[in-house]
Amino acid sequence: MSVMIFHKSASDHARDVRGFLRDFEQRTTRVLEEVDPDSRRGISLCALYDIVDYPTIVAIGADGQLRNKWRGIPLPTIDEVSFYV
Repeated sequence: MSVMIFHKSASDHARDVRGFLRDFEQRTTRVLEEVDPDSRRGISLCALYDIVDYPTIVAIGADGQLRNKWRGIPLPTIDEVSFYV
């Protein structure tokens, strides 16, 4: 299972996302994959998983199926996301 966070680094929510990622790594020793929605890969993943709001965190199963999605601010708790990592 993998977890990705889609966000734009130059946006109003960037500080919240950086804080969440820092806290997540400190508590779980795991790193979430960051995806820029404006990159070529980001555009295709956003279309695939129907992502239109940022930040969005998605949990993807080994089979590529969407397991859970959290959109916007406030971000989910670290415990909610760590279940999928």
